[in-house]
Amino acid sequence: MAPILPPDRRPVVISGPSGVGKGTLFKLLFERHPDTFTLSVSHTTRGPRPGEKDGVDYHYVTKEAFEDLKAKGGFVESAQFGSNFYGTSKATIEEQSAKGKVVVLDIEMEGVKQIQASGFPARYVFIAPPSDEELEKRLRGRGTDKEEEILKRLAQAKNELAFSKTGVHDKIIVNEDLEKAYKELEDFVYAPVA
Repeated sequence: MAPILPPDRRPVVISGPSGVGKGTLFKLLFERHPDTFTLSVSHTTRGPRPGEKDGVDYHYVTKEAFEDLKAKGGFVESAQFGSNFYGTSKATIEEQSAKGKVVVLDIEMEGVKQIQASGFPARYVFIAPPSDEELEKRLRGRGTDKEEEILKRLAQAKNELAFSKTGVHDKIIVNEDLEKAYKELEDFVYAPVA
């Protein structure tokens, strides 16, 4: 059976604080609509970690190749974290769109600003926590971060939540109840073109 495609096929940019459940929500979207959506695979200058595959987890490139693509305007957004560069290429999005997929981008706040400034056509969803306390509980519950990293993520979350209140997103979803939040995301993605 052919997939049911959303009326609006523009890429969906999902952002929100670390620990809010963005990944869980878009993975549900992929599971429930397996032939409709795909996650944008970013370019990076960092080396692959054990188990990661080129073209699946990231497109691994040299710093020179990354800078060349950036100079040619090949990224809708890019950022540097530590000594490594990361970017979302226009060609990757266009290739997936040409295959009939709706591309989902998991992007942080600065990337959202860059994509919007570029005029690239997209829809923007912000996933918010029910409260600061719940977000902290989720971050601590993962058991993957040191105290310093948790505090850094919580400080960044305050910036992202303030940014979400500026009206830049098409939809803000509070992820208190996973199924309810998922339904809101699905309804937004499949909403008729306005």
